[in-house]
Amino acid sequence: MGKFPTAFYGTVSQGGAEGNGLSNIVGMTFPPSVIPATDVERVLVVAAHPDDIDFGAAGTIYGWTQAGIEVAYCIVTRGDAGGFDDRPREQMPIVREAEQRAAAAEVGVKDVCFLDGYSDGAVYVTHELRRDLTREIRRFRPQRVVGPSPLRNWERIAPSHPDHLAVGEALMRAVYPDARNRFAHPELLAVEGLDEWTVPEVWLSGGPNPDYMVDITDIFDVKLKALSAHVSQVSHLGSSGTDSLEDMLLGMLGANAAEAGMTPGRLAEAFTVISTR
Repeated sequence: MGKFPTAFYGTVSQGGAEGNGLSNIVGMTFPPSVIPATDVERVLVVAAHPDDIDFGAAGTIYGWTQAGIEVAYCIVTRGDAGGFDDRPREQMPIVREAEQRAAAAEVGVKDVCFLDGYSDGAVYVTHELRRDLTREIRRFRPQRVVGPSPLRNWERIAPSHPDHLAVGEALMRAVYPDARNRFAHPELLAVEGLDEWTVPEVWLSGGPNPDYMVDITDIFDVKLKALSAHVSQVSHLGSSGTDSLEDMLLGMLGANAAEAGMTPGRLAEAFTVISTR
């Protein structure tokens, strides 16, 4: 089963970054992370594509569910532009949704929502996306939201997929001001009965200079199982001279831990923790 992951709180030097993917502001980055709340009961995790959550946070999420925290997922697309094989493209969204649900089960998550109307590779910060994310926040009423960074990471470009940046920005706009303003998206209250909700804390992944690390060394096997469920995305790894999935994760997570000054051999997931109060 593994041990509950240990958080390591430390400051990593702040460097340069692009802006939010929309304004092209160079040099924008985050303030130092706040110390996370300890009384969280519900966490909503938002992502652009199936597998995003498991690459960034599966170990941390497993620690939360094992501690009795209720976690829900909201995935904006079904990853229709992904995959590395020749299967008919119309099958890919069906396959990837099933893979994500299997991966969620590995870390103890049962509530998995996919939004309709958004295509992989064509996600933008729209009023409709803000409304749909606001709906999920008001429905689940979390004390913590986890999502992709709206700021580009120039040192490691893969987490800064345009869809990730767009979802990160739309999510922050849904957290503030939309979800807590009962007059925003009035149909959510008038038609669906979803009253306002304030999310006090946001965890962002994939952005520049993350400075809050969660040690997942002792439950790395769970993260590996969750990511291995995304067969259409990872089955090619380890062939044609590429690193295996396990080796790739060990390198990435080991680098996070080393950056935070952890003991050699430790593995960590990296975040920036923002207070919205």
